[in-house]
Amino acid sequence: MSAVDAPTRTSRRTWVLVAAALVVATGVGVLLGSSPSRSDPLDPGNPGGDGAQAVARVLADAGVDIDVVRSADALDERLPEVAGRTEGLVVVTATERLGETTTRRLLDAAGNRTLVLVDPPPLLLDDLGVDGAGSLPAGRAVAAGCSGTVPPLDDLRIEVDTARTVTADRGTSCFDGALLLDTGSRGTLVVLTAGDVLTNDQVLRADNAAVALRLLGQQDELVWYVPSYDDLVADDGVGARSLLPAWLLPALLLLALAVPVAMVWRGRRLGPLAVEPLPVVVRALETTLSRGRLYRRAGDRAHTTRVLRADTRRAAADHLHLGRGVTADTVVRAVATRTGRDPDEVAALLHPDAPPPTDDRGLVALARSLADLEREVRQP
Repeated sequence: MSAVDAPTRTSRRTWVLVAAALVVATGVGVLLGSSPSRSDPLDPGNPGGDGAQAVARVLADAGVDIDVVRSADALDERLPEVAGRTEGLVVVTATERLGETTTRRLLDAAGNRTLVLVDPPPLLLDDLGVDGAGSLPAGRAVAAGCSGTVPPLDDLRIEVDTARTVTADRGTSCFDGALLLDTGSRGTLVVLTAGDVLTNDQVLRADNAAVALRLLGQQDELVWYVPSYDDLVADDGVGARSLLPAWLLPALLLLALAVPVAMVWRGRRLGPLAVEPLPVVVRALETTLSRGRLYRRAGDRAHTTRVLRADTRRAAADHLHLGRGVTADTVVRAVATRTGRDPDEVAALLHPDAPPPTDDRGLVALARSLADLEREVRQP
């Protein structure tokens, strides 16, 4: 075998390995793509952290017959309206997809069965006559605080990251309002606002798993309804007004009354307007005296000293043709050479790092000394 054949065989072997890897990756992708897993929160087929596949599989292993339906028509077929039927339990997740029509169809289809609504939105709570109260403390276990319920929950605790609480005039409230049970003429209605107890990543916290299993495993038949937006009709369209909080309209009315009052209050004149011809000529002496009074009233001698020294350095630099970008040390040396004074004496007057006067008398003396120094620089 020649030396040229070895690289050729190596190249062919590399291409074969690459092709085999592509085939394996394609096969894995096809298998994963054909998997029935879902990605919606609280979906029984979602294996992710926000899914409920773990609870669904444990219920199935415990002998509960779970039937997942994903449309209103499938729910009607699965739950024919039979008067007086009470067996079976219906749990509804993704309740934000329910409209007025689909909610009515759900209640009619459920009949006298136990209906569990998980994380219902405010509009659905209003239709059910349930009011929002607040929220549970994050990261702290909350005891049931209720007894005599079906299923029994009085010895359990839940712990979730976020959960709303609700109140109602009827029914039994558990977990500080995160669970509401109402047994009426049409069956038992359960409102669970702490939907995170069903999720894969929080089901093992506190007694979340026990609450989920007791709540959804009461009967042998469980219909898991995941609504779809495709079931909504034109009358179920959500208007902008329904999405706004109830306090917004009174707040806008109060604002509409307060704004004109504030405009009248702040816009009133304090006196007649003073008419003065423009432009107004102000003498330089008046400007200097006015600024001096302002400096004196402020008591900022350091700022006044910096202004006086900077003006004197600028005037000296212009007269000695040193330029505008010259440093303070250069100006001090040039002025000392020009006037014949000691450089330290000139630096004590001109340099910006020199200490400012401690009183008004010292400030006046400094101003006079700077004026004298500027006159000496201008003398031939």
